[in-house]
Amino acid sequence: MASRLARLIPRYEYTDSDAFGVDGAPQDIVAQRRHGFTQLGLRLQSMAPRTLEASAELRGAISDVDFINAHRVPFQFRTLVDRGLPLGTIAAATDGSRICDLDGNWAYDLGGSYGVNLFGSDFYKRAIDHAVVRARDLGMVLGPYHPVIVENVERLRQISGMDEVSFHMSGTEAVMQAVRLARYHTGRSAVVRFTGAYHGWWDGVQAGPGNPMRVRNLHTLAEMSERTLGVLASRHDIACVLVNPIQAMHPNVAPPSDASLVTGERAARFDKDAYAAWLHKLRAICTARGIVLIFDEVFLGFRLARGGVQEYFGVTADLVTYGKSLGGGLPVGVVCGRHELMHRFREERAADICFARGTFNAHPYVMTAMNEFLRHVDDPATQGTWHNLDERWDERTRAINARFAAAQLPVRLANMTSVWVTCYVQPGRYHWMYQFYLRAAGLQMGWIGTGRFILSHDLTDDDVRAIGDRMVAAAEAMRADGWWWSDPALTARTIKRRILRECFSAARARGSSGR
Repeated sequence: MASRLARLIPRYEYTDSDAFGVDGAPQDIVAQRRHGFTQLGLRLQSMAPRTLEASAELRGAISDVDFINAHRVPFQFRTLVDRGLPLGTIAAATDGSRICDLDGNWAYDLGGSYGVNLFGSDFYKRAIDHAVVRARDLGMVLGPYHPVIVENVERLRQISGMDEVSFHMSGTEAVMQAVRLARYHTGRSAVVRFTGAYHGWWDGVQAGPGNPMRVRNLHTLAEMSERTLGVLASRHDIACVLVNPIQAMHPNVAPPSDASLVTGERAARFDKDAYAAWLHKLRAICTARGIVLIFDEVFLGFRLARGGVQEYFGVTADLVTYGKSLGGGLPVGVVCGRHELMHRFREERAADICFARGTFNAHPYVMTAMNEFLRHVDDPATQGTWHNLDERWDERTRAINARFAAAQLPVRLANMTSVWVTCYVQPGRYHWMYQFYLRAAGLQMGWIGTGRFILSHDLTDDDVRAIGDRMVAAAEAMRADGWWWSDPALTARTIKRRILRECFSAARARGSSGR
């Protein structure tokens, strides 16, 4: 249904003359916004001319860049923003928790390399440097393993509590293998995922917009729902249930991005006890029904605890997938599981196999970089990373939220340890502008903007205070330019109704023109 609706939504854009007052703002506020937009664009341009020039060379050449640029803001503002608020996509250096562009501008890195950067950029530089030295004698040999793989497997078995390990090139590949193994050993075809959860971009687990194929044997159910437990208890065709624990911040909602901030609505709240209770119920029903429970830890990985999600919530899965940070800075995917689920052939049937192999699985340089990471995780000096983790990051988040409240700014942070989601306490049409003010204030984030900040654990209290300073200053600059103005009568419902009318009008206009 979502895919059908996505195909029906027409593309239309606001003109320069009306783009700054679509919320009914008075003319003085519209003029204030227009001036602020121009000045912010000039500032971004003057800050990073070399970076912007180099980034422009990628347009039309790297499809990922074009996709990101087209989906950074709500589609009605795309051309206006693309023309007026330039952002670079090339970096030159990192130093601890900061990143530098080609023009020498240092910014705090809030993007976290999409979850890779857990221990800080300096650690991953060292890990890769050491890995290259350790793998040099063997070089790029595929088939035979580098001897370090023995230690890696033993450490992974101990950390995950599982019996066997398989290596892959990405988190998406790891999830693909976990699902295939679950189907193979259960003899069932159906896979259950939860609404809003992301498990990679492959057809088998990506339902809805973004996948041009009709997905079969995939059920998308509501998380933290008794009705879902009832479905699992009554069906006989379910092979596995996939859990992405980052959804605990916003169950049954798609990953937040600024492109979806059409009304300014965004809610996130993490209740560890409630989510743990849900996972225990899920574990019990999967055990009773012979359903394979898969924890997808590709994103959170070791961020929550040394033993990952299983340790943090006190729930054991049947299969666990890892990626991102585990590779010590290099690409990797890993599946850990029980013997009976990891076996890829049947002893009693000669040709009955579950095939999965990749040319670059267990690449020597990846294995040595992974070993650097695993040794670092087990180093006693690293254990402080997880000591009082919740309390430390909750307090940091509360401190910044108190500053937002004291300044009467409509911005709040929700957190799951060191992952932040930016929320807004009033509806509005321009909350997506905050990402550009943050960039101008020296905060770098992922292309999804303010939806998810992924912070490295090497940040000191002083670093976090400095980040808070910049976040508050950016929000105050945004207020000074009129973007936080709000009509008391403006609600999320009225905004949605207006956008719906605009869509109908655009569709009629397109139909009458024959396009």
